[in-house]
Amino acid sequence: MAAVNGARGKGALARALLRLFAVQGSYNYERMLGVGVGVAEEPLLRDLDATRYGPAVARGGHFFNAHPYLAGLAIGAAARAEHDGASPDQIERLREALCGPLGSLGDRLVWAGWLPFLSGLTMAAIALGAGWIAVAAFLCVYNIGHVALRWWALKAGWTHGTRVSVALHHPMLQKAGAVLGPAMAFAVGAALPLTAAFLSGPFDAWARIALAIVAALSFILLRLRGDRVNGLRLSLAVAALALVAGVLWP
Repeated sequence: MAAVNGARGKGALARALLRLFAVQGSYNYERMLGVGVGVAEEPLLRDLDATRYGPAVARGGHFFNAHPYLAGLAIGAAARAEHDGASPDQIERLREALCGPLGSLGDRLVWAGWLPFLSGLTMAAIALGAGWIAVAAFLCVYNIGHVALRWWALKAGWTHGTRVSVALHHPMLQKAGAVLGPAMAFAVGAALPLTAAFLSGPFDAWARIALAIVAALSFILLRLRGDRVNGLRLSLAVAALALVAGVLWP
């Protein structure tokens, strides 16, 4: 197949990227993201001859589960392996081997890093009076970052093929993982008191004190009885009590 620098190669990668945005819509318990991954991989397989195209597309739709933003790494690598003449067993093993690392890496970079980091900054900015500008900035910056990650993953997978482990050890990923964790902790830690003060502003002093007491007791309960009480149960119980108090309060 033509190198990725060619117009035809870039067009196939662009079509695969567009299909990647819908990959989560195919989620099911039998193949997880497999069907969506196969659909996204198909544009990269069109240059295969007729005898190889059908089996390659079918393999692309087999079971696959990883972080959706990094699934392109597996798609590009598997498609490149198909063009390089790798055996079906080798391609299946490649896909299986990438599930765990891509899921773990994506969770650390995005769900435990990029997303809460930007969310914390946005909440702090709203509490300081930025309003809807902060929300718009969050949507722009977050989506620029996640689209860039999707594109890099797809292109890196196609470039390296069966040697895709090289991309997983890219210095950019290592630095991002090292920086995003502390940055997320700082942003969320700064946002919590600012957001609490912002949300409790309309209430009387006694209500703010009561809220602080409830928060402190909830924290203690979660620490001491975490085996029986979790955040969801506790929040539902507090919401129910607040609803009852609101109805009965004169």
